[in-house]
Amino acid sequence: MDQTLYLFIITSLSILLLLVLVMKLKVHAFISLLLASCFVGLASGMPFMELIGSLQKGMGDILGFITIVVGLGAILGKLLEVSGGAQTMAHFLIKGFGEKRTSWALMLTGFIVSIPVFLDVGFIILIPLVYALANKSGNSLLHYAVPLLAGMAVTHAFIPPTPGPVAVAEILNAPLGWMIIFGVIVGLPCAILAGPVFGGYISKKIFVPVPSHIEFKDEATSSASRNDFYLIAFIIILPLLLILIATTSNLLVETGYLNGDNYLLELAQFLGHPFIALTIATLVALYFLGYRKGFKAKQLLEFSDKALAPAGLIIVITGAGGMFKEILVQSGAGEALAEVFIAYNVAPIVMAYLIAVIIRIIQGSATVAMVTAAGMISPIIIDMNMSDPHKALIGIAIAAGACILSHVNDSGFWLVKKYLDISEKETLQTWTTLETIISITGFLIVLGISVIFL
Repeated sequence: MDQTLYLFIITSLSILLLLVLVMKLKVHAFISLLLASCFVGLASGMPFMELIGSLQKGMGDILGFITIVVGLGAILGKLLEVSGGAQTMAHFLIKGFGEKRTSWALMLTGFIVSIPVFLDVGFIILIPLVYALANKSGNSLLHYAVPLLAGMAVTHAFIPPTPGPVAVAEILNAPLGWMIIFGVIVGLPCAILAGPVFGGYISKKIFVPVPSHIEFKDEATSSASRNDFYLIAFIIILPLLLILIATTSNLLVETGYLNGDNYLLELAQFLGHPFIALTIATLVALYFLGYRKGFKAKQLLEFSDKALAPAGLIIVITGAGGMFKEILVQSGAGEALAEVFIAYNVAPIVMAYLIAVIIRIIQGSATVAMVTAAGMISPIIIDMNMSDPHKALIGIAIAAGACILSHVNDSGFWLVKKYLDISEKETLQTWTTLETIISITGFLIVLGISVIFL
C-alpha cells in the first residue's frame, strides 16, 4: 500500500477511535486524545521511546503557554463574577440602549462579559436579569435570552483569552492579536444575526414564559455607579488593547515603518505579550474588584482557587491536543493528510472548518473539536509559509466549525434547556439554531476575508 494512503487511513482511524472512546465508552477526552495519539505513533512505525518523547514534547510545548493564559483569564473572570461586575455591565448597557433596544444591549453584554468569564458561568450570573426583563415586559423569555446567549457564544468561541481560541492560536502558531482582530470582525455580525435578529424572530414563533418557580422581589436600585461600569469595561478590554498594541508594533516592524531596535517598541511588545497583559489586568482587578470592594486577602485566594478548578480541565484537554498534533507531525501522518487534501484541491480554511464540524457534531464538545481540528491542520500548514493573518483566519474557521449544531451530546444544550425551562424540541429550535447560525455565518465571513484580502 502507498505510504501516503496508509498514513491517511491511520489518521482517519485515529479520529474514529477518539469518537468511539469519548461517545461509546465514555472515556475522558484527555485520555481519549492520549490513546489516539499513541495509536497514530505506533501504527506509523515510530520507535517506542521516540513516541514517548514526542508525547512529552507536544504536551510541554503547548502547556508552557496555555497554562498561564487560561489560568490568569480564569481568575480575572472569577473576580468579575464575585464583584457583581457582569450585572453592572448589563445594567448600564440596557440603560444606555433604551427599553426598545434591550435585546441589542444584552447581546453586547454577553459579547463583552464572556471575554473573561466562561459561557456557562456568565449565563447563570445574568439569567436573573433575563427573567426580570421578561416578567416586566410580558415578552417571551427568548426575546432576551437568545441575544445574551448569542453574544456569549460568539466570544467564547472566537475571541481570546477564552480557552478555545487561545488553544487553537497556540497549536497553529497564530498570534493572539490577529485572533482578536478577526474574532471581533467575524464575531460581531454573527452575534447580531444570531442574537437580536434571530431572537426577535423566534420569540414571536415560540412564547416561553418565565419559569413558574422564579420569585421576584421588589426591584432595588443598583448601587453601582457609571464609574463602576467604566472601570469594569476598562479591566475587560485592557489585556486585549495591550495585546493589539504589541501586534500592531510587530506589524510596523515587519513592514519597515519602525526600527526593531527601539526601547519603546520592545516595551510595547513586552507589555502586550499575553502573559504580561493578563497579569496586569488581573492585578488591576484584584485591587479594584477585590480589595476596593471589601474582600479580604483570604477570600481573594479562595476565589482564585475556585477559578482554577475548571481551568485545569481545559488545560489538560488542550495539552492532549498538543500531543496529538506533535505525533501527527513526527509520524509523517500530517504530511500525508496534507498531500491527500492538496491532491483534491481543498483549501486549508475549508478543510479546517469541515474537520471541526464533523468532530463537533459527533462528540459534542466544542473544546475537543477545536483542539483536535487544530492539531490535524497544524502539520498541513507548517510548510505552506502562511502569513500570521492567514493562520488566524484558519483558527477562526475552526472556531466556527466547533460551534455548529449543539445538540443532546453537548452540556451547553442542557444548560440552556434547564434555565429557560423549555422542551428538547424548543431547545433545538432556539439554542441549536443559534449556534448553527453563528457557525455558518462565521465561516462565510472568514471565506470572504480570505478571498478578498489574502
